[in-house]
Amino acid sequence: MLIRWIISVLFLYLLSFIFSGVVIDSLPAAIIAAAVLGVISVTVKPLLQIISIPITVLTLGFFYLVVNALMLLLVSAIVPGFSIGGFWTAFFASIVLSLLNSLRNAD
Repeated sequence: MLIRWIISVLFLYLLSFIFSGVVIDSLPAAIIAAAVLGVISVTVKPLLQIISIPITVLTLGFFYLVVNALMLLLVSAIVPGFSIGGFWTAFFASIVLSLLNSLRNAD
């Protein structure tokens, strides 16, 4: 679990290099952001997914990307030192983060 958390911190740092709108001020901010993102992914995200089932079905699953972007925006609102420039930055960053997590889980 600790290794997954460290990898999540590295992925967030990687996002800050890929997207100019993703800003991480310090290593502690990245560590806290990864932890908060993990907690939100386990608690809030499933609720949003259940609530958004009708629109997710209508969009053939693409609305799930919006839910992921909203999770990143929520983390940036909660964690000082971690910020995302806007919805579209969060949207595309969540796509890259999902791809990176898929590669990590493929091992």
